[in-house]
Amino acid sequence: MKKKFYSVAEVALMLGISRIAVFKKIKAGVIRAIRIGRAYGIPHEELKIILGESLTGKQKKDIETGVKKAVKEYKETFRMLGNE
Repeated sequence: MKKKFYSVAEVALMLGISRIAVFKKIKAGVIRAIRIGRAYGIPHEELKIILGESLTGKQKKDIETGVKKAVKEYKETFRMLGNE
């Protein structure tokens, strides 16, 4: 059974960074966390995003935009490479 929330120490260990670095990322809004009493809990879904196991809506949109731009700018090059 997977946990719903992870502690700052657990996330720090998984990411290979210090607890202080995790606190700084929480404060900066890089890591979404929920205050549980005096501690923070990092939701399992947030951990999946941090570890790159899933994408946020913004990340998906950024990828889509990049692909559309590449196809628009390099359409002929992609077509020629596909023929090789």
